Amino acid sequence: MKALLIPLLAATFIASTAHAEPASAPAAAASKAPMSEAVVRKVDPSAGKITLRHGPIANLDMPPMTMVFQVSEPALLGNVKAGDTVRFSAEKIGGAYTVTAIEVAR
Repeated sequence: MKALLIPLLAATFIASTAHAEPASAPAAAASKAPMSEAVVRKVDPSAGKITLRHGPIANLDMPPMTMVFQVSEPALLGNVKAGDTVRFSAEKIGGAYTVTAIEVAR
């Protein structure tokens, strides 16, 4: 009886996990924050910060306002200047609101 039970349990486990999505798939999807619109008020490359007058940020449940954000990479600030209308993504990383992507709106 035991000789039949172990292979049967192993087959059941393999069949039930064969169609499961990889554990990293939901995390990867969650890290792709939606884009929001804003006007750049100030760029401070030396501090790695940008001030944005932004619309609602859905993934952060944030209403429109003007605020200073950290940037995840200083290179993100290379193509933007005060007065530009931009689309950006932001996330809360280590307790700080951080811009993770930004592009000048066309």
